[in-house]
Amino acid sequence: MKKFATEPVCSVDYAFRRIGGKYKGRIIWYLHSHKIMRYGELRKTLTDITPKMLTQTLRELEEDSLVVRKVYHEVPPKVEYSLTASAEELIPFINHLREWGDRQIEKEKMKPINC
Repeated sequence: MKKFATEPVCSVDYAFRRIGGKYKGRIIWYLHSHKIMRYGELRKTLTDITPKMLTQTLRELEEDSLVVRKVYHEVPPKVEYSLTASAEELIPFINHLREWGDRQIEKEKMKPINC
């Protein structure tokens, strides 16, 4: 778990410290959709993230026991990411947020966005 200056004030605060931010929810969703992804695949899927931020976010998710990083000792190096059982528990909630977002996009007559 990432160290914070203060303890969480409630369970909602605790949860959002683990999955909040611009990229964590999307990474969890994509890993759920694809089951296993390599770093390069995540980089291509998340076109608006820098390599540094992707690495940092994956490390935070791993520290919070939401993502498993499996390293294969071969040349070239191969690393795969997948979700833990704890992260899989979040999928129904992330899916609900995705559905809500789809409805809001439709209401605003924006071009549909696929995740």
